[in-house]
Amino acid sequence: MTTPVFESLMVTNRGEIARRIICTANGLGIRTIAVRSEVDEDLPFVREASEFVSLGPANPAESYLSIDKLLEAARAVRASAIHPGYGSLAENAGFARRVIESGIAWVGPSPESMELVADKINARNLMQAAGVPVASGSTEPVGDPAEAVKLANAIGYPVIVKPSGGGGGIGMVVAGSD
Repeated sequence: MTTPVFESLMVTNRGEIARRIICTANGLGIRTIAVRSEVDEDLPFVREASEFVSLGPANPAESYLSIDKLLEAARAVRASAIHPGYGSLAENAGFARRVIESGIAWVGPSPESMELVADKINARNLMQAAGVPVASGSTEPVGDPAEAVKLANAIGYPVIVKPSGGGGGIGMVVAGSD
């Protein structure tokens, strides 16, 4: 067996996301640390980790989304790396930056990369400029409904209308006609 890249890995997510990361890290001989809220104490991801840290209340804003609590927990268990999973704080450049500044390794894209793709129009344009195939769409924000209809007719229906911010599909709708 090779020497693990990290001595320990704290997974700052829950459920199946955390289970998959914990399973992989355990298989690599890395000490895994789960974080849990008070309602998650009996879930498999907590049992499968080498150890766990309690974050407190079930409300995600007071547990899984509290950057201060997560960093405090990581310091308490001497985590050498943090993996955010996906969703939650995984796309939060501020969280990534604070983890890195605290001297803990960040397992994920750089804060700078996250900032580049946070705006979906900018992300689309960057990918297109890099030669990555992208679906037909606007390269600038669409200013009004008439402009949106004109663009949709040029692309062809159905189209997906998506806010340039947001994430996880929030605000996306499929339009089948004008």
